[in-house]
Formats: sequence, structure tokens, C-alpha cells
Amino acid sequence: MNKKGHVLNAILLSLGLGYLLEPAGDLETFRTIVMIGVPVTLGALFPDVDTAFGKHRKTLHSLPVLAGFIAFPYVFGNLEYVWIGVLTHYVLDVAGSKRGIALFYPLWKKEFGLPVGVAVSSKHATAVTVVITVLELVLVAMVLYEVPQWGLELGRQAVGI
Repeated sequence: MNKKGHVLNAILLSLGLGYLLEPAGDLETFRTIVMIGVPVTLGALFPDVDTAFGKHRKTLHSLPVLAGFIAFPYVFGNLEYVWIGVLTHYVLDVAGSKRGIALFYPLWKKEFGLPVGVAVSSKHATAVTVVITVLELVLVAMVLYEVPQWGLELGRQAVGI
């Protein structure tokens, strides 16, 4: 994906996450969107810093880099949503583009991608970005709302209620 696609994904994802976490549609929803949106957008842009140094889609597009961003808030106590932007950047590059990314770099230079992606310069890139973002939000909604219900139902069945 190109920069425009990553920013669009981050903005749409932040709006969706804000409403999933604070569905009232009031000032608190807006605060949640901003609280999530700024770090998610920064995280969505960060992996492409490797265009200035290193090897693009390798140096900053790997699982060890993502692990660092997931661990960062636990170590330093801030930037808790940046990892979401980094992760969604990876998802767009793997599922939305033809090339893919080197998930295990520097240990393995092979780039992984799905056969459904489009070229970065494709006129369909924006539509693919929106579809992937909707799928990401559906997955988050399922985790937030359905998985706890499934667990509750399994618990009830286990105790015979």
C-alpha cells in the first residue's frame, strides 16, 4: 500500500475503534477516537521510514519490530496504541499489495503476501484499503462482543446451567 492508503486505513480504523469502545456517539466517543487515532496513525506510517534507510518492506516490516512496539508500553508506560498502527500497516502490505513483506527479517529475507493484493499504484488500491479496514473492524468487533459471549456460554454448559 502507499502512504495515502496507510493513512486512510488508520483514520477509518480509529473511527471504528472509537465507536466500538465508546458507542454512545458523544464527546467521550470523540475523545476515544482522538486518543486512539494519533498513535495509530503514527504507527501506520512508521514502517515506511525504512524507505530512507535499510531495505524497504524488510528492515521495519518484520515481526521483531512489531514485538518491540507491543512491548514498548509495558516497558515505558506510553504509546499503547502505536502497535495497532504498525500491525495494520503490515496487514495492508501483506493482504492489500502484490509484493508482501519480510515478516522474519533479518533471519529470513523471504517476503510473504497474499495473492489477492493489488499494485501500489493501482486505481483499486483505495477500495482494497477500505475492504481490509472493514474486515479488521469486524474482527475487532467479534473479539470485543462475541468471544466473551462464547466463553460465557461454554462456562454455563460446563457447569450445567
